[in-house]
Amino acid sequence: MGIYLNPGNEAFEESVNSEIYQDKSGLIAFTNKVLETEQKYLCVSRPRRFGKSMAAKMLAAYYDKSCNSHRLFENLQIALDFSYEKQINKSSVLYLDISWFRTMAGNARQVQTVLQREVISELRTEYPEVIDKEVDSLPLALANINQAEGEKFVVIIDEWDCLFREDRFDEKAQEEYIGLLRGLFKSAPASKYIRLAYMTGILPVKKYGTQSALNNFKEFTMVNPGALSEYVGFTEMEVCDLCGRYHMEFEEAKHWYDGYYFSRVGSVYSPRSVVEAMLSREFGNYWTGTETYEALKMYIDMDFDGLKDAVIGMLGGQRCKINPQKFQNDMTGVRSRDDVMTLLIHLGYLAYDGKEQEAYIPNQEVADEFENAMESSGWEEIARSLRASEALLKATLQGDGEAVAQGLDSIHAANTSVLAYHNELSLSCAITLAYYCARKDYTLIREMPAGKGFADIAFIPRKHSDKPAMVVELKWDTAAEGAISQIRSREYAGALKEYAGEILLVGISYDKKDRKHKCIIERFQED
Repeated sequence: MGIYLNPGNEAFEESVNSEIYQDKSGLIAFTNKVLETEQKYLCVSRPRRFGKSMAAKMLAAYYDKSCNSHRLFENLQIALDFSYEKQINKSSVLYLDISWFRTMAGNARQVQTVLQREVISELRTEYPEVIDKEVDSLPLALANINQAEGEKFVVIIDEWDCLFREDRFDEKAQEEYIGLLRGLFKSAPASKYIRLAYMTGILPVKKYGTQSALNNFKEFTMVNPGALSEYVGFTEMEVCDLCGRYHMEFEEAKHWYDGYYFSRVGSVYSPRSVVEAMLSREFGNYWTGTETYEALKMYIDMDFDGLKDAVIGMLGGQRCKINPQKFQNDMTGVRSRDDVMTLLIHLGYLAYDGKEQEAYIPNQEVADEFENAMESSGWEEIARSLRASEALLKATLQGDGEAVAQGLDSIHAANTSVLAYHNELSLSCAITLAYYCARKDYTLIREMPAGKGFADIAFIPRKHSDKPAMVVELKWDTAAEGAISQIRSREYAGALKEYAGEILLVGISYDKKDRKHKCIIERFQED
């Protein structure tokens, strides 16, 4: 067993022995299928805290021929696959953590030198008759071993994109590093000495123009996770099971951590956050404190092509059309709103609907991150409006329509550049944003089927809340009385009859001439 060559299975054993371990070993069936084929080059990118390193350690433990890993895998999903016994502990594994080499090197430009020196030194100890002292190229060392011994390697690279995140402006260091990866994986000898190449990181492989720097790699990303969708995070069934085991409210878990959605598996949850919530018995934000949070603040301040409008709209429940194809997969080649939003998808701050090609804020945890970023950036007017939403909700619950109207006037006046009203849809977005704090106690449903039509916004109390349900109808350049009348005539409140007790009927209008809101609130009691 070595540090880089055949590192053993202890790291994965820690994962399996943890209080919460979710079996994702089905991934191995996929990698077994592509061993020694033209599809053997895989790059899996996903946000921080989505289990990237755990998956890499799992693969290393499974393939590493220096140990016996049967006891770790015999009760996992992969043990049922026909390829299980054929491949377990049958390969030489090279496990390279680029963030480790970045720390050892001290600066980005020494990474590829230090990496090759350290790994070749270990290979030379294992193959002293094959690698002489003059060999200083890792691709050459592997090619020599393959030629002399017929050995093939499973190469696992964790945090492959470390230099592109931590040294984002050092293009020379990045080019030298990419050169090393090309030598490892794209040279003619590589096809002989590579059984499987598995890279994981936050960003997909860097593009130069329209081509990937490693275009022989099949990429699985947050934009297109493909066949590996179920291994991106926790599935809804997995989270439901955990909530049952820890006596936690599933709907709360969904509110906080759901929102990523892939057509093959449905809802996908942030795994680390779910684990922290279960172990601490408390839902909350477990995502802060890493370098990608600083990136969020930096990039939303750029405001390319109305990015601020898009973010405000998404906080208000809207989705934004984007084209993710032009993004260069780095943190400096950002040239447009679409580039920023695509980067935020890869970082996990936005979710992506591939069918509709739309980006959106996935859940409460991420929304809180945007709010934190706005408070410490140049978005003070919006941050102040979000804080004012508590007073607006309080006035609504008290039935004070005049105070609600005045509050909406103030919020709109302070943010006319981003909360401009053009129609009833933009009014709906602004109202949803104005009631931002209500998400703590309500599930907001826009265009909810109700009675003889669709209620503009329904505020459905979450299980822990003792607040009344609310139906909000919006009118743009029409009297608020008409909104209340429509709620009653179309029997919108009937859709909330399962919620025993009082229901608030809220009619809000906006007059584009005098730029004033009007609000009428009535109380409705289901018989």
